[in-house]
Amino acid sequence: MKFVRTHLAWKVFLSYLLVVLVGGVVLITAASLSVPAAFERHMASMNAIMTNGNTVGNNQQMQTELFSQYTAAVYEAVTYAVVAALIAAILASFFISRQVVTPMLRMMSLSHRIAEGEYEERLALPGGQQADQIDELGQLALSFNQMADKLEKTETMRRELIGDVTHELRTPLTAVKGYLEGLIDGVLPADPETYQQIHSEIDRLQRLVNDLQELSRVEAGAFQLLLTPVSPSSLIERIQSTLGRQFEDKNIQLEISVESDLPDILVDKDRILQVLTNLVGNALQYTPSGGKVTLLVRRERSDVLFSVKDSGIGITAEQLAFIFNRFYRTDKSRTRASGGSGIGLTIAKALVQAHQGKIWAESNGEGKGSTFSFLIPISR
Repeated sequence: MKFVRTHLAWKVFLSYLLVVLVGGVVLITAASLSVPAAFERHMASMNAIMTNGNTVGNNQQMQTELFSQYTAAVYEAVTYAVVAALIAAILASFFISRQVVTPMLRMMSLSHRIAEGEYEERLALPGGQQADQIDELGQLALSFNQMADKLEKTETMRRELIGDVTHELRTPLTAVKGYLEGLIDGVLPADPETYQQIHSEIDRLQRLVNDLQELSRVEAGAFQLLLTPVSPSSLIERIQSTLGRQFEDKNIQLEISVESDLPDILVDKDRILQVLTNLVGNALQYTPSGGKVTLLVRRERSDVLFSVKDSGIGITAEQLAFIFNRFYRTDKSRTRASGGSGIGLTIAKALVQAHQGKIWAESNGEGKGSTFSFLIPISR
C-alpha cells in the first residue's frame, strides 16, 4: 500500500498559520468597518465644540483636540477589531483542534473498550481520507484497527482452541470412563483385551497432550534450531527408509524425484524431517490402495523446493483456506484415531516459517489428489 504522507508537524503549523490569518482578516475587516463610524462620531463631537466657539481662533488647541478625537476613534475601532479577531481566532482554533483531538479521544475510548474485551468497533479515517492518501493520524488509525483485528482474531482462536481441545480430550476420557464403568458393573470382562482397550485410549490421550505441547512450543517460538548443512537427498533417503515399508504394505507407489547436484541447506535436520514425515505420512494416509505418492525435490532460484503430491481424496477450494489451522480435518467423518490430531500441518507450517521458508497446499478438488510444498532458503 502506498501512502501519500502529509506530516503532522506541517499540519499543526498550517493550522496555527490559518488561525493567525483568520484573526488578521477579521481584524482588518473589523477595523475597516468600525474606523469610519468611530471617526465620524468623534468628528461630530469636534464640530460641536467648534460650533460653540470654544476653540475659535485657537489653532493650537484645535489641533490638539483633533488629534485627541482621532486617537480615541482609532483606539475604539482597534478595540472592536481585536475583540472580533480574538473571538474568530478562538472559534477557528476550536474547530481546527477538533480535527486532531477528536480522533485521539475516540482512540482513547476504544482502547479502554478493547482492554475490556470488546473488539468489534473500529476507528474511521480522519476527515474521510482514503486509504491511499492518509496522514499520520490516518496511519495511526489504520495501525490501531489492525491491532484490534489481530486481537479479535487471537481471542477468537483462543476460544476455538479451548473448544477444540475440550472436544478432543472428551473423546478418549469418555471411552476410558465407559470401560471402567463396564468393569465396575461387571458388564465388561476383566481380561487383557479390555485392559488393552483402556491402554489404547490413554495412549491416544497422551499423544494428544504431547501434540498440544509441541504446538504450543513451536507457535511461541520456544525452541532452538540446531542448524547444520544438510543434503536434501539425505533427507529423502531417510524418509524413504522410514516410511517405505508402510507404502508397500498399503500397496501405494512411492515415486521419488530428486534433482542432481543440489546444494546443502542450512537447517535443523530433525525438524525438517518432522515436516517431511508429516506431509508424506498424510499423503500415505489419505491415498487409497493402488494410488501413487510423488516426492519431488528441486532447486527454485535461491530456494530448495520439497513437494509431496498424492492421488488421494483431494481438498476443496474452501478447505484449502483452513488446511493449516489447528484441529482442522478435511474429512470430518474421521476420528482422531484414523485422522490424526489435526495439528500436524499447523506444526509443520510453524517449523518451515522458523527456517524462513514458505509452505502451501494445492488441489484440483475432491478425489483429484493434493500437493503440499514448502521452500527452504539455500543460504541465510
